[in-house]
Amino acid sequence: MARIVKLEIRHIRLALKKKIKHASHERNDSENVVTVVHLDNGSTGLGEGVPRPYVTGETVDSALEALQSWPLASIVGDPVDFAGVVRALDAWMPQASPDDPRAIGSNAARCSAEIAILDAYARHFGVPIGDALNFSAVAADVPIGEPVPVRYSGAITAENPWKERISATKMRIWGFRQVKVKVGIPGADEVARLRRIRRRLGSKCDIRLDANEAWTPAEFRAWSERLAFSQPSAYEQPVPHEAIDELGKPEFRQPFPVILDESLCGPIDAETAIQGGFGEIFNIRLSKCGGVLPSLRLIATAIRNGRRYGLGCHPGESPILSAAGRAVATRVRDLVFLEGSYDRHVLAEPFAKQDITFGYGGKANPLGGSGLGIEIDMAKLDSVTVRRKDITYA
Repeated sequence: MARIVKLEIRHIRLALKKKIKHASHERNDSENVVTVVHLDNGSTGLGEGVPRPYVTGETVDSALEALQSWPLASIVGDPVDFAGVVRALDAWMPQASPDDPRAIGSNAARCSAEIAILDAYARHFGVPIGDALNFSAVAADVPIGEPVPVRYSGAITAENPWKERISATKMRIWGFRQVKVKVGIPGADEVARLRRIRRRLGSKCDIRLDANEAWTPAEFRAWSERLAFSQPSAYEQPVPHEAIDELGKPEFRQPFPVILDESLCGPIDAETAIQGGFGEIFNIRLSKCGGVLPSLRLIATAIRNGRRYGLGCHPGESPILSAAGRAVATRVRDLVFLEGSYDRHVLAEPFAKQDITFGYGGKANPLGGSGLGIEIDMAKLDSVTVRRKDITYA
């Protein structure tokens, strides 16, 4: 048995190798929250969340405030096995505020805390963090198996034509089977862009188009007709969340799947999509969905209601979230797409002692060992920490 005795709550700033640009935002760095959990036997665990105001409404400040307010030691208690830890976390749903009708306003903070707790106790009990999936309340509803190798998607963001050509050519040379392309950038010649990109990727590569809420429903209908030549397998979040239910109307239905991203952050969002008849694919991202266990519940909801699902990521995730995503990706079957583990390609200086960036064609193996399966260089973590708050439990 072991109890949580100390919590480190960190605001970190990670420099990116290059600017990431899409219709909703552009950034040169990523502001994340990292939680470090200390158990009374000396075991520690790390978790991470990526608060994005335009996704869940969270800011770094609101996430830090939430983490300080939760009695995490009491929530977990003194479990006798890893299954007990998972049961406690599975039952933990932070109270939503009255101005948060979707109940998603602390998802990144919850994700950071949950992963840190799972990592600490998985190390204590000598098991991989992925074992948490088997103990989830919805494990019987989700196809979960032994860890297997996976393949991640590539991504092409909005850049100048020359850089986009280079990116697409690299994707083809590197053997990527799936590539996500950012669209909906104001002033961009999307037809010319997609012609260039499709030509260089080749006809066999699966392309998803991600508009990041750029269009109105009518504009989406028009653009989908203009870009049909590129043969996209799906469109991701083509309209703002406020207009997403319009896609359930007959005049806006399209002959291809729509992936819900910003409009799929919690169970209320999932139920709204199911009742409204829109959103054929759920984009599950651990941070925006509240962590590993809430994400698994959303996958179970998708399966029960004839929806498909993929596992996404937030640009600027550190190796902590990359490792947590790998644990889920290598165990959950039937993912339509997989994003993440971009570490070396996106971060100026990843702070894990191991490089877990995907390899040729997006290929990646399960991580071994207990907990997350990685070790963090704490000196490097300290160097990117902007502020830190320590909480000690009696």
